[in-house]
Parts: sequence; C-alpha cells; structure tokens
Amino acid sequence: MRGPKVPEYMHKVAIYVPGKPVEEVERELGVTGIVKLASNENPLGSSPKAIAAVQNALSTLNRYPDGGGYVLRRAVAERQRVDIDQVILGNGSVEIIEMLSRAYVEDGDDVVMSQQSFVSYEIAVRQVNGNAIAVPARPDRGHDLDAIAAAVTGRTKLIYLANPCNPTGTYFSRAELEAFLDRVGDEVLVVLDQAYLEYVDKADYPDGLQDLKQGRNVIVLRTFSKIYGLAGLRIGYGLATPEVIAHLNRVRSPFNTSSLAQVAALAALDDEEWATFSREHNLRELAYMHAELARRGVRYTPSVCNFILAELDADIKTLFVEFQKHGVILRPQGGPGLVNCARISLGTREENDKFLRVLDRLVLNA
Repeated sequence: MRGPKVPEYMHKVAIYVPGKPVEEVERELGVTGIVKLASNENPLGSSPKAIAAVQNALSTLNRYPDGGGYVLRRAVAERQRVDIDQVILGNGSVEIIEMLSRAYVEDGDDVVMSQQSFVSYEIAVRQVNGNAIAVPARPDRGHDLDAIAAAVTGRTKLIYLANPCNPTGTYFSRAELEAFLDRVGDEVLVVLDQAYLEYVDKADYPDGLQDLKQGRNVIVLRTFSKIYGLAGLRIGYGLATPEVIAHLNRVRSPFNTSSLAQVAALAALDDEEWATFSREHNLRELAYMHAELARRGVRYTPSVCNFILAELDADIKTLFVEFQKHGVILRPQGGPGLVNCARISLGTREENDKFLRVLDRLVLNA
C-alpha cells in the first residue's frame, strides 16, 4: 500500500524490543513454570498500599485522570523539598527522556551518552533527527565521564547519564559527578537518570537532587517501576528548574499518566516499609549472585542494582533460546563491549537458584 514517506532519518531509529511476557514464551515453547529474569522488575510484587489504592479507585475509571497530576506532584514536591512547579510526571521515566529530546533537540543537534547505556536515550534522539554521540565506556564498563565531557561541543544540547547504569549495573561517585559538572558548565542540560537509586548501598553515590538544589543545570529522573513494583502502570517523574519543566510541559501529551498510576504512585510514595523490604531482599540476593557467579568462574560486572551483567562465553542469541527452553528468560545484550553478555534480573532465591542450575547445565556443563 502506498502512502506518504517517512523522513529519511526515521529509518535510523531502532525499534525497542521488549522482553516477551512469560505467558507468550510458555505458549510458544510448550513449557510451564518459566522464570522471568529479563526486565529488572521487583520479584516481590507491588507495594501493598499501591494495590489497595488502585482497588479503591476502580469505580472512577469513567473519568479522565488529573491531566497535571497535581496531588501526586505536590506529594513528590513535599517529599523532595522542591516547589511543585519543579516536578513533572511521565508515562514511566522513559516518556520524560523522549520529552527532553522533543523539547531541546533540533535537526543536527548533538546529545551525548555512554555507549553501554540505556538504549532509549539513542532512540529518543534519533526520533527528532538529532545526533546520538555514544562515548565508549571504561574497561570496567563504567561511564567515562572525562571522555563524555570532551565530546561536548557548541552543538550539544543534552547529556544523558544513567547512574546507576542499565544494563551494566555500574555507578559513578559524588566526586566524579561534581568534577564532571564543573567541566561541562551550564550550557548543556545534564539528565541524571536515577531509576535504580533506591537499590544503591554506596556511601559515595550522588543523589542528583542535591546538584539541582545547588543550582546545577540538571534534571533528575526517578521511577515507580522498580523498587515500588509499579512497572505495569508506567509512571515516573522528573525534577528540574521551573523553566525546564515548563519546556517539557509544552511537549507533554494531555493525560499522559493514568488515574490508576497516579493513585498507586501516591500510595507507594508513602510505603517506606515496602521499599525497605524490597531493598534488603535485593541486597541479599545481589551478594548471593555475585558470590555464586564468582565461585563458578563466570565473568560479571559488579552491580549496585537489581540485576547483574554477565559474560556467558557462547553465542548469546542461541543461549537466550536455550535458557527459555529450560524455563528462564534472560535479557541478551550486544554491541561494543557487550558481546555475548546477558543482563540477569535478581529474582527470589528460588528463581535465582533456578537460573544458576540452568547456567550450570547449558554453559558450564556442570
């Protein structure tokens, strides 16, 4: 069928391929009891307070949501001690990543990021015909902040920094961030993506909110998808100056977050018991999986998140399918520095042990 042609640059936009749901994989392969360790979800479930809030709100589904998310933004502002006009909500933090590109990037503008980083950064830039400048990571797979700073030119509008970084699980310190911000100055907006902030247990990990309050030209991204277990409702938020938020609101879709997502996030924000429970579980399983992979001689990147990047020394596409046949879904990786790597989300102890048994069978021949 003929129709209007899309702009040539659209052919360069990669299509984000999400992990398949468990039900679909089980149907395709004719197996049951599959464990999904592919999407960095909270294996313990959702905040109980959020679930109760959603159930109470079901009778209001005939009404549009609050388009500005006033109640949730006010709660976030109070929690983070900023003004309400410094908060924007998104359909997951990914939507805010896309808003930033639409608001700031023109044809031919540069946006800088780490090469081994969240794929959605590059996709968002290419959607608006920007130049995605992917800077190689350090040998330890951490962000090379010196090289990223050196890549900034007069055409650079944004810098996307994932801290911690997906899919590597690495982070950079307070001292490293401050040196970087001093070097790049105020002409470029630095996007500090902190989707995994709540999982980090490092004294030198920098909360980007501190930099925002000190007048740095940053926007801080957070999400309710991870530790609060609301991935299915897709809601996150950004914190920035009122001027930056105003620009983003010009490209934000009306009613971009649902009423159920808003009430769930509001309740989850107050559920510190669930966040603490989830964090403590993750720290135990992270230490366990680090130790078990090391004991088996599997190379991996030390993580501060709820996943681990491992090198499996075999064709990852083949392994991906074989792991599924044996009841485990992983997230295969690729590209420079990530050949034959898999990102393994941390599950329950039972789920993690199942992964290790399949690893022993398929990769280590144990």
